[in-house]
Amino acid sequence: MNYPVWEVSFGAGLLIAIVAITHVFVSHFAVGGGLFLVLTELKAYREKDQALLAWLKSHTKFFVLVTIVFGAVSGVGIWFTIGLIHPSGTSTLIHSFVWGWAIEWVFFFLEISSALMYLYGWDKLNQKTHLWYGWIYFGAAFLSMVIINGIVTFMLTSGHWIRTHNFWQGFFNPTYFPSLGFRFFLSLALAGVYALLTGTRQANLDLRGKLVKWSALWILPSFVVLSLFGWWYIQQVPATAWLMTRGRMPTATTYATSLWIFGGITFILSLLTLLRPKKIPFVYAVVVFVTAFATMGSFEFIREAIRKPYIIYRYMYVNSIYRLPVKGDSGMNVHNINKQGVLQVARWVDRRNLQDGNQAAMGREVFRVECRSCHTIDGYRGLQPILRQKGWNYETILAMLGSLQYMHNGAMPPFAGVEAEKEALARYLETLVPAGKRAAVSARPSDGAAVFETYCQPCHLVKPDDPLFTKFRGISQPQMAYLITRLDSLNNKMPDLRLQPAQTTVLAKWIASQYK
Repeated sequence: MNYPVWEVSFGAGLLIAIVAITHVFVSHFAVGGGLFLVLTELKAYREKDQALLAWLKSHTKFFVLVTIVFGAVSGVGIWFTIGLIHPSGTSTLIHSFVWGWAIEWVFFFLEISSALMYLYGWDKLNQKTHLWYGWIYFGAAFLSMVIINGIVTFMLTSGHWIRTHNFWQGFFNPTYFPSLGFRFFLSLALAGVYALLTGTRQANLDLRGKLVKWSALWILPSFVVLSLFGWWYIQQVPATAWLMTRGRMPTATTYATSLWIFGGITFILSLLTLLRPKKIPFVYAVVVFVTAFATMGSFEFIREAIRKPYIIYRYMYVNSIYRLPVKGDSGMNVHNINKQGVLQVARWVDRRNLQDGNQAAMGREVFRVECRSCHTIDGYRGLQPILRQKGWNYETILAMLGSLQYMHNGAMPPFAGVEAEKEALARYLETLVPAGKRAAVSARPSDGAAVFETYCQPCHLVKPDDPLFTKFRGISQPQMAYLITRLDSLNNKMPDLRLQPAQTTVLAKWIASQYK
C-alpha cells in the first residue's frame, strides 16, 4: 500500500494523541457510566429516594451529551486523523478485522438508540421497561469495548497473526484479556469520577454527601482491581517493548512515572472525599477529574510509545514501511526499498527534486516519506533543536542514520533506501541547522561526559549492563581510546564516528572513570 504523506506542521503524532486520548476518556465513561446509571436508578427505587432520582435524570442528559454526541464526533475524528496520518496501518486494521468492525458498528447503533430511549423514557416508561433500556445500553457499550479492545491490543501484541493472518489469533492476542479487564474497571472508576463532577454541584448537602460517597465506592475498588489487571498486562507485553518504560525511551519512561503519580493522586483524593463528603466542593471534583484524565492519558501514551518503531508490532513500521514483504504491499517493504531506493518505490514524491542532483531537495523527499510520520522540523519531536544541541555535522549525521534502529531516545525504524538516499537525507538534515548555530562540542574537549552525551547517548545508557560498558570492562584506557577509533570492530552496526584526538582521549578517560 503506497499512500501520500500528510504533513502536520506541529506533529502528526501529537494530533492523534489529542484526538484519541480525549475520545478514549469519554468512550470509557460510556461503558462504566451505563452500568452506573442502571445501578443508581435501582438504588433510588430501592431506597425510595426522589432527590437521587431527580439528580439521575439530569445526570443522564449530561451522560448522553458527553458520550453519544461528543463521543461520536471525536470517534469520527480518530478515523479521520489515523486515516490521513497512517493510511496503510488503518487499511490493515480494516481489512484484517472487517467483520469485527461491522459487529462493533451494530453495537454502536444499539448504544445510540437505547441511550436516547433511556433519556427520553424518564417519566414516560414504567420502571421495568426503562431499566431494560439501560441494561441494553450497557450491554451494547460493553460489547463495543470487547470488540475494539481486541483490535487495539493486536497492534502491540499481534501474536501468531504475523504468521497465520488468522482473525481469531490476532483478536485474542496475548494482551487481550488483561487489557479488557484493565479498561473495564477503569471505565467503572471514570463513572464515579464523572458522577463526582455533577454530584458536587448539588445545593442539597445531604444529596451531595450521598453522591460523593457513592462515587467514591465506584472509584476506589475499581482502582485496586485495575492495578491487578495492569500487572497482568505488563507480563504479557514483549520484554523488549516494556524496557522502553525503564529508561530506554525517555517518553515512555516519563509517562510510566506519570501513570503511577496521577493514578495515586486520583486514588488518594477519592479516598479523602469520604472524610467530609458533604463539604466536597466542585473545584475538588474538577481536580480529581483532571488527575483521572492524566492517568488515562499516561496509559495511552505508554501503549503507543512502547509499540515504536511499529504501528503494528513486528509487521509495519510507524512510517508505513513493511518490515517484511507481504502480499499487496506495493513494494513498500524494507528489502525491496533497500534494493530499488525509497524514492523509486514511493509513488507520492516530488520527482522534480530528483532531476537536478540537488542532494538537499532529494533528502527532503526522503524525510517526508520515512520520517514525517513522527518528526517535525521544529515542533513536536522536532529534529532542528536536537541537531542544534548535538552539534552534529554531515559525517556524523550520516553515520547515525545507519544505526537508527538502535537509538533508545526514540525507537526508530531502520533507514530503508540506497546509499545515495541516505547521503541525501544527511545533507538535508545538515541544512536544518547552519554550522554557526550548532553547539560547539569540539570546544569542550575536556568534558568526556559531554562527548558521551553527544555521540554515544543516542544508543547507550550509563548503566553497568549496557553493551558499551560491558565491552570496555577490564580494558586499559589507552586500549579503550584506540577502540573508540575502531567502533566497527566492537560491533559492525556501530557508526564510524570521526572524533578529534582530544575528544577520543577524554571520552576514554570518562568511560574508565565509570568503573570506579
